[in-house]
Parts: sequence; structure tokens; C-alpha cells
Amino acid sequence: MKTKILSLCLILSAGLFAQNPAEIVEKTENKLRGEQSYAELSMTIVRPSWSRTITMKTWSRGTDYSLILITSPARDKGTVFLKNRKEIYNWIPSIERQIKLPPSMMNQSWMGSDFTNDDLVTESSLVKDYEHKLLGEDTINGRKVWKIELKPKADAAVVWGKVVLHIDQQEYIHLKTEFYDEEEDLVNVMTAKKIGNLGGKILPVIVEMEPVAEPGHKTILQYHQLDFSVNIPREHFTTQYMKRVR
Repeated sequence: MKTKILSLCLILSAGLFAQNPAEIVEKTENKLRGEQSYAELSMTIVRPSWSRTITMKTWSRGTDYSLILITSPARDKGTVFLKNRKEIYNWIPSIERQIKLPPSMMNQSWMGSDFTNDDLVTESSLVKDYEHKLLGEDTINGRKVWKIELKPKADAAVVWGKVVLHIDQQEYIHLKTEFYDEEEDLVNVMTAKKIGNLGGKILPVIVEMEPVAEPGHKTILQYHQLDFSVNIPREHFTTQYMKRVR
């Protein structure tokens, strides 16, 4: 009897760890981005004594090209962030100035939020820049998840020393992400707070980013529209176009 139980445990364990963690992460990332997409979002930055909301439009082609246009508040309206492969640019209309963001700025706060420039503009790739290790399974709000550890490759220019993903096994979506610094101390936790239908896919509609060391601080990102059926010319992801996008 003990032999049968041991054999069953080995079979179940082999089934769990036969999952390729890199493929799980890639499938999850592809589901969120699609081949092309257009989205309208709002971001609310919450602090103990105040809060403010930023609205934006985003366009993307795969993981190499993305464009973010700030539509409110008035003081930030027209600000643009562009990713063209590994190059990141920022257009500031109030001073009519274009800035190329160096890798050293990727860990800086994006628009005063708890997200970094790298989190939103995504210079690094969860698929290409990290080694992946399947730690096991867990359950979040009744959903079974894979728990996957990401550690940066030796030559990767990334912000985090370690990332731990909790990916829903049925829908391939991020339910929780833990961000660690180079000393592997937990810095930020991003959690899916609401899941719904976006562009015909089941995806997180609202996510929250919370810094561990700053109680009362959080940033809430909410999708209001997401369309994967758009056809966006590659010419839109240029420094020339970012100055006139509306």
C-alpha cells in the first residue's frame, strides 16, 4: 500500500514539474498584449493624505512597440512615452522636449506612482531577461495558481533582483506578482483585484501595486477599454509620431 501511495505522489509531482515555467510566462504575457492592442486606462495614486488620478490611452504591437498618451489631468495632458524595441522616449509638451530615458531611470517612479518606468513602459522582458523556476502550486481566492520564480540572466539590464509570479492555471493571468530587490527583500506586491472580460479575453480589470515598506501607499490601475482587433501601423511607434498623437 505504501508503495502505491509513493508511486502516486511521484506521478503527481512529475505532472506538476513537467510544466515548462518559461512557456507558462510567455503564454500569460502574450494573452495580455496580443499581436496589437489599444487600451484606455486610469491610474489612481493613493497616499495617506491625498490621491490623484491619471487617465491614458495606450497602443502596442507585441512586446517591441508601445505608446502611452496621458489624457488627464490638464498639467500632464499630452505627455507621451514611447518604446521602440529597446529604446525608451518621453515627450513633454509643456516644454516641447523629447527625452531618451537611460536604463538607469527604469527603476524610477512612473508619473509619481508606485509603478516603475520599467513596469509601465516595459523595457525588460519577463520572458527573455529572466531564468524561470516553477516553485509549485498555490491557491488565491479559490483559483489554483502556478508559483514561478524569475531571476535575471547575467547579461540582462533589469530593475528587480527577483520576481515571483502567481499565474492562474485556467486563464493564464497574473493574480499576484512579488517584486524583490537585489538583496531579495520584498519591495512591491501587485495584486489583481477584479477580473473580467476585456477585448473578448478574461483578464485583470483592476490591479493594485503596494509598496511593502510604505503603509497607506498604493496605486490602482483600471482598464476601461481594451481592443485586440486594431491595426496599428508601425510608423506610429516613432519619435516623430509621438509629438502629434492624440
